[in-house]
Amino acid sequence: MARGKGEDGPHPVDRHVGRRVCEKRLALGYNQSDLGRALGLTFQQIQKYEKGANRISASKLWDIARFFKVDIGYFFEGLDGAQAAGVAEGGASFDHDHPATRYTIEIGRLAPQLSTRRQKLALELVREMADQAATDEA
Repeated sequence: MARGKGEDGPHPVDRHVGRRVCEKRLALGYNQSDLGRALGLTFQQIQKYEKGANRISASKLWDIARFFKVDIGYFFEGLDGAQAAGVAEGGASFDHDHPATRYTIEIGRLAPQLSTRRQKLALELVREMADQAATDEA
């Protein structure tokens, strides 16, 4: 059986690192093909990395960090010791069920430019739309 295809799917740490790669790639305006060409990989392999279906080797992570001009630690931010211990003990995994998109990254980048009042209004709008989407799906 291929790794990442078992009952639990990809390991939460692999998913976390893959998501951080995806978020940085989108924030810098690269597509999967751009990153793949820079690393000598196909865009399909980048997709697998970003989903956590394939683990990123230390050497590839090093190459990705150099391409993005970030420290290796960037990919592990948000992954603290308590979370890692919880995963090792079968505890709660990370909430990465909603992958980052260009839109969510842009919203996050633009929000701090708004006044606190406008940030609250935007948050209320997004919450209302999310609640409506959940209602529509039910």
